[in-house]
Amino acid sequence: MRRAHREKLQLCDSLETIADALPRVDRLKCLGTANAIVPLLRDIHRYEETVIFPAYEEATAGSNANLASTKRLRAEHVEDECFAGEVTEILLAIGHGETVENPEAIGFMLRGLFESLRRHIAFEREHVLPMIGIVD
Repeated sequence: MRRAHREKLQLCDSLETIADALPRVDRLKCLGTANAIVPLLRDIHRYEETVIFPAYEEATAGSNANLASTKRLRAEHVEDECFAGEVTEILLAIGHGETVENPEAIGFMLRGLFESLRRHIAFEREHVLPMIGIVD
């Protein structure tokens, strides 16, 4: 889980670097980041949903609030993956030479994704992981 969080935070840092550099971006960084986003999130989300969340639900058996938390976290996974697909398309286009027409909108979009990912990680670190014996 620590590795998964570290990899997601590195992705967030990469997205933030691109957002901060707009409209002048490193096209190779855009391509590399674009190619990593969806597979990385998909793999980490699958691990969380098959290993971490069931362990959390078992550790907090009987707590409706905690079941609601994992339900919300699973929904966030779907939202993040959809959003990641959109970000991927934009980064691929920029990486392949498309002009950055509206840097503010693209920056807003990138920030929306990495801020959502960082909030998700913070919640897992504060609430989920301690309950299953993983201390960060």
